[in-house]
Amino acid sequence: MRNYIFFFALFLSVQISNAQSETLLIEKTLQNYMEGSSYNKQEMLLSAFTKNATLYLSGRDGFKLYSPKEYANFFKNAEKGTFNGRYAKILEIEVTKDIATAKVEIAIPKRKMVYIDLFLLKKFEDGWQIISKTATRIDNPKENAVLFIVSNAHFYGDTKLATGNSFSEIINAYDVFINAGFKVDFVSPEGGAVPLAYINTSDKMSKKYLYDTKFMNAIKTTKSPKEINASKYKAVQYIGGGSAMFGVPENKEIQSIVMEVYEKHNGIISSVCHGTAGIVNLKTNDGKYLVEGKRVSGYPDDYENKLKPYFKTFPFLIKKTIEERGGSFKFSERGQFTLEVDGRLVTGQNYQSSKPVSEKIIEMINANN
Repeated sequence: MRNYIFFFALFLSVQISNAQSETLLIEKTLQNYMEGSSYNKQEMLLSAFTKNATLYLSGRDGFKLYSPKEYANFFKNAEKGTFNGRYAKILEIEVTKDIATAKVEIAIPKRKMVYIDLFLLKKFEDGWQIISKTATRIDNPKENAVLFIVSNAHFYGDTKLATGNSFSEIINAYDVFINAGFKVDFVSPEGGAVPLAYINTSDKMSKKYLYDTKFMNAIKTTKSPKEINASKYKAVQYIGGGSAMFGVPENKEIQSIVMEVYEKHNGIISSVCHGTAGIVNLKTNDGKYLVEGKRVSGYPDDYENKLKPYFKTFPFLIKKTIEERGGSFKFSERGQFTLEVDGRLVTGQNYQSSKPVSEKIIEMINANN
């Protein structure tokens, strides 16, 4: 009986691993489609399709059939490599042996429309390709969107001490927003994949999102600041983890995005744990620090292990800097969450605060709506 269970578990593990591998290969094909169409790269766009692929699309002449080459020609007059305002992300992928379906969202905020692309893919000897596509358009989409700010830093400063963005903080906040019908996007200073830390594979919530293709793809393909349209977002949330101390706080482009959300679009700024490092340099239009005169929470300097090598790499201390810039730093005992709300600034002490902070943001947005 034990041998049966062992071999069944081994078989199941192999099947899951194979499915994940195929999903990654499909994602690569879809990335060629998305980057090709968002940056006017016709050759990259065409590489995602078979030569005889069928594209059933609605245009000025009504619903008709296009070839991949005809579709790629839609982008021929635009400058190659220049972002054209199409924000693309993978929504779903479903694989069955050598065929698959996929769904991609193409948002064009300036034109106030969203396209949902539906693909049929086939696996060939040289990889996966799209054999058919159709799409539908949603005009004036109304949605609540939140921007999560994460870091690309894999190490503490210039050392080889590994660090990452807090996985538990990300998923606990993400789960709250998604279940409330919100859209969540990720931005990092460099864009692309970001390091993760504090992953507990025995935790039910962690398992749920580790095997969630849509979520993990979002972590793998975070947006760069130049791809962000601040007008889309009702709130931003700085995610914690050791990585949060590096790359994000000093990034001028991210600062500009966040303050546009806050000042121009009446949005909310939030942070959790070491994510509060991201708000210390934020300034309002009048030149004052955002934290001046405000109650702020985050991971306190008091709880840092000052004898550990990681601590010596910190470019600044969160609590000390907040207080030097006129803020009132609040925190509670270890293991207890602290939620501070001061106007449209919502902050929390640790990963236990991720859910309460996110719930408070939703409450405030819904009240404003």
